[in-house]
Amino acid sequence: MAVKDTAPYLPACLDSIIAQTYTDWELIAVNDHSTDRTPEILHEYAIRDARIRVFNSDGHRLIPALQCGYRQIRGTLINRMDSDDMMPADKLEAMVARWSPFGKGTIVAGGTEHFVDEGEVGEGFRRYEAWLNEVARTNTHYQQIYQECVIPSHSWLAHRDDLDRVGAFEPLVYPEDYDLCFRFYREGLRVVGLDKVLHYWRDRSERISRTWDEYKDNRYFDLKLRYFYELDRDFSRPLVLWGAGRNGKDMAKLLLHREDNFNWCCDNERKIGKDVYGIRMTSWESLPELINPQIMVVVSSPDGKVEIRDQLEKWGKEPVHDFWFFN
Repeated sequence: MAVKDTAPYLPACLDSIIAQTYTDWELIAVNDHSTDRTPEILHEYAIRDARIRVFNSDGHRLIPALQCGYRQIRGTLINRMDSDDMMPADKLEAMVARWSPFGKGTIVAGGTEHFVDEGEVGEGFRRYEAWLNEVARTNTHYQQIYQECVIPSHSWLAHRDDLDRVGAFEPLVYPEDYDLCFRFYREGLRVVGLDKVLHYWRDRSERISRTWDEYKDNRYFDLKLRYFYELDRDFSRPLVLWGAGRNGKDMAKLLLHREDNFNWCCDNERKIGKDVYGIRMTSWESLPELINPQIMVVVSSPDGKVEIRDQLEKWGKEPVHDFWFFN
């Protein structure tokens, strides 16, 4: 658990860990140069409970703090925690029970629930929460991996050998939880969904997903494309970009930068037949004329995604093998 300036929330977080029904745990808490009472609170709790071990990060920012903590781990099953959040009392017990029948080579991933001390959780976070919980329930993590981060940083359990295998927290790439998901995927680790809320996620204005430059464009197209071309792009098959809105246009620019030839389609009658960035926009109805295409769907409307998925499945296309949603 990396910790930085979360003194108002830290006691509740630590209390929720101490209250776990699964008791054979250690907490590696890494203070990342906090300027509030965070260090004092950590040491007070460490004195009270020997399972809490406190260290100071030898670097700055989140990933170096995680790297520092990882070097101190003595256990074999690993879970991340955020210092402003809380655990359900049976979080660790539920994850270990789900992991045990499978063993190494398996990642357990479950659901999450946002909360705030005052006011309402933002609508965007509620949508993301509902989507994450559905992914965990249906065990479709890799099928939907290019849409958004399918395994949030605090809702997984993995064996240390498997984390070592994928490089754990070594890459200095943000968002670090999304990059880790892709590395699970690349190494072929099995993800087993747990249809249960495993984490209470605090929505607050100071969270780094709201304040750091690395998270400003939360589409993460660069990260997604890097892994798509490494893991899934088959140059023997034609590539299709479906979507001509802002997101589709931004993706088209990235594809052109990679000098990849692609077909571009949409359902907007005003754009069909016109040239955009030197590419002729075609109707989605022309897709069956292409032989075994790979289809990137880049549309923002939830209703539009459902309609497109239904149409692709009607044509016999399969998620993961033939089409991917990218936002």
